[in-house]
Amino acid sequence: MVSMKDISIACGVSIATVSKAINGHKDIGEDTRAYIKKTAKEMGYFPNSSARALKTNKSYNLGVLFADESRSGLTHDHFANVLDSFKVTAEGKGYDITFLNCNKKRKDRMSYLEHSMYRGFDGVVIACVDFYDPEVIELVNSKIPVVTLDHLFNNRIAVVSNHIKGMSDLVNYIYSKGHRKIAYIHGADSSVTRSRLASFYKTTEELGLAIPDEYMKEIVYRDTVKAGIMTEELLQLKEPPTCIIYADDFSALGGMNVIKSHGMSIPDDISIAGYDGINISSSLEPQLTTIKQNTKLLGKIAAEKLISIIEKPKTTIVEPIVIEGTLMEGRSVKAI
Repeated sequence: MVSMKDISIACGVSIATVSKAINGHKDIGEDTRAYIKKTAKEMGYFPNSSARALKTNKSYNLGVLFADESRSGLTHDHFANVLDSFKVTAEGKGYDITFLNCNKKRKDRMSYLEHSMYRGFDGVVIACVDFYDPEVIELVNSKIPVVTLDHLFNNRIAVVSNHIKGMSDLVNYIYSKGHRKIAYIHGADSSVTRSRLASFYKTTEELGLAIPDEYMKEIVYRDTVKAGIMTEELLQLKEPPTCIIYADDFSALGGMNVIKSHGMSIPDDISIAGYDGINISSSLEPQLTTIKQNTKLLGKIAAEKLISIIEKPKTTIVEPIVIEGTLMEGRSVKAI
């Protein structure tokens, strides 16, 4: 293994000068720095991460805690895009990322906090988990820097989509198209669901709409099968809705299949809308009306804030950062 001493001999400089060149110190000439780094690369030198950690008291490794209830993993379109942006931003600032073990069936597994300490994470981003899980709360209350996505804790930075405005924009758009019978197949209980539900009820109330209880259905996010079953129930009502809002774009696929199996046309016979704005929503026929969340900005800000609280803990403000979404009109909501 090539050492700094080997490089210093090859370049005819001191070990201290080699260290300064490799570690980016500014008190050596640019030509000298370039020559040393070029020589180091040609000799096959790689910095030792353990030695770097001892010197800087940082591992330059960020933990990612991600476990959605539908067990879709990184096929979860929305969070896959968020985490990709997080990864790109973190790596651009010199950090690696590692996923925490979320398999609770293993008898020898560590808790989230234990795993984070074992790996020496400088910080952890938490997304799409049960935020009321005692292990999650233990991690959030620890001394490890944490940023959460779409959930608020009083003592942590949170990066959240504006679900209240997003749902309000969606309902107002559907109302502007003449719809007065609007059903909502919403996701299971979570802070995101509660925000969207509250906004749905508040907006419909402001518009003077009375929403029957039978128009409100609950499913697990991204569950196309259950979405289809609930769509069937809505279609069988004596007074079915003229428009159905789904928990997310993916679950809307299940609803579309059931509607088409009845020989009905979207939006001529019934209108639908989704939420999230995943890539597939623009490829559907008809193009889905939805709220597109800014996944790139969500991931970027989460990484920047987590690294900021790691590197500048005294000056980084602990606050929620709200990211706006965009209404994508599509062609799945008919004017009536």
